[in-house]
Amino acid sequence: MKKLTIIVISAVLLIGASAFTWNDRYFEILKNMEIYSNVYKELNANYVDDIDPGELMKIGIDAMTNSLDPYTNYISEARVENFRLATDGKYDGIGAVIREVDGEVTIVDAFEESPALKSGMKIGDVITAINGLQTKGKNSDDVLTLFRGVPGTKLEMTVDRPGVRDGIKIQLTREEVNIPNVPHSGMVSDQVAYVSLTTFTANAGENIRKNLNKLKKENPKMNAVILDLRNNGGGLLREAINVSNLFVPQGLPVVSTKGKVAERDKTYSTTKNAWDTEIPLAVMINKSSASASEIVSGVIQDYDRGVLIGQRSFGKGLVQNTTEVGYNSRLKLTTSKYYIPSNRCIQSVAYEDGEPVDIPDEKRSKFKTRNGREVLDGGGVAPDVKLMPKKVSDFGQALLDQYIIFKYVNNYVNTRDSITGPIEFQFTDYDDFVKFAETQNFVFESKGENLLKQLEESVDKNDVDLEVEVNALSNKMKSFYDNSFENYEKEIIELIEEEIVGRYFFEEGKVQRRLNKDQEVQEAIKLLGDPQKYAEILN
Repeated sequence: MKKLTIIVISAVLLIGASAFTWNDRYFEILKNMEIYSNVYKELNANYVDDIDPGELMKIGIDAMTNSLDPYTNYISEARVENFRLATDGKYDGIGAVIREVDGEVTIVDAFEESPALKSGMKIGDVITAINGLQTKGKNSDDVLTLFRGVPGTKLEMTVDRPGVRDGIKIQLTREEVNIPNVPHSGMVSDQVAYVSLTTFTANAGENIRKNLNKLKKENPKMNAVILDLRNNGGGLLREAINVSNLFVPQGLPVVSTKGKVAERDKTYSTTKNAWDTEIPLAVMINKSSASASEIVSGVIQDYDRGVLIGQRSFGKGLVQNTTEVGYNSRLKLTTSKYYIPSNRCIQSVAYEDGEPVDIPDEKRSKFKTRNGREVLDGGGVAPDVKLMPKKVSDFGQALLDQYIIFKYVNNYVNTRDSITGPIEFQFTDYDDFVKFAETQNFVFESKGENLLKQLEESVDKNDVDLEVEVNALSNKMKSFYDNSFENYEKEIIELIEEEIVGRYFFEEGKVQRRLNKDQEVQEAIKLLGDPQKYAEILN
């Protein structure tokens, strides 16, 4: 009896302690909410300069969410349309991408058959007014808010078209804009099919299935598939399952989610008949393949269903849910982690400035695929065949970042109604581009030059006598970069050609052009044409 009494008392004390802990936490929440509210009100009422109340609150909320992980964030009303586009692949608007170029709100891209293009707008147009409201001093988010509206409603845009004329009045009608998630599919050899998936929006799996069926019907010799997930940042979980289901049988686990609330943990399995469970498959990934892309590539690897080619993926294995927080704003917060069939988590374990940091393989946990191949966790999915990525030089990237190529192409397309096909087209006016770039206040400082400056400063601080060596290196580097337009001519021409092709043939044209020179795709074709090597990798 005495023993029973002790047990009962212990249980009561435990329950009491739990209640006390919860009450204590509840009090802390209320206390800090009151403090936050008081600080916010005091700043708005008495700070010496005028404060935008909405911007001040957004800064505070962003600071809270940024302290947790890179993917928990506040989605303001102005950004809700971008969020819909990323998840649904459709939104209500004009079908154009805008950026601030030289301080002016500019259309930098537009989707084929979009309301913007159908109305007569062009990429490169500078938007100066919307329904009579001037855009000067407004940023891209402000303008996106004005674009939003019910499909069927009208907008009047005033645009300046550089090199043509200013103050062009354009009437357009808002529509529901659908962005294709499979911009291109086709045969890259007599027997190998290629499908590019740019985002896991609605019907991604079904769209790939339709494209593969069409290719198979038109090409009876087709006996292998390349699925390109490079630069695919993810999207809907259900579409990751559907895409995986194209190549693995019905009823197999694809991904599990595990979080703080165990009752919400769930395992998702394939539910449909596969498109083909035997055809040789190569999945292409790179460091920008994330989330749903990593689930699909991880599933293919864990079941030894195909070969991954490229570079280690991004490492985003966190699950986000969104909740309304009032006034058409949302909070996207991390609630659990993804685990793929081998039971490894693809989430990176180290970050720097919001980006995953690669860690040595010896610090990663080991897991096994179905065939017993060793695979690792700790950040992303490692390819079975590692290839060096094709990189844009610092010089080429500077031309892109400062919109030099973009602005040149604006002038180029304004004088030409058409070009030859996306693969056949060749740009032959390079000298004209160089002259244009020299008039644009183009500024370039290489990473090498920055490092050299740091070296010079270190030498000066430490009184090391390396002046002759440092000057020799500086002169050699200066000589090289003084001739950058000549040294990087081939690369720059390719960048110009891709931008021009995109203006006439959109995303599909750009994909076709890249494929023609894509060494990684050529490696995939070569591997799929070597059954022995393909089998050796998977076994």
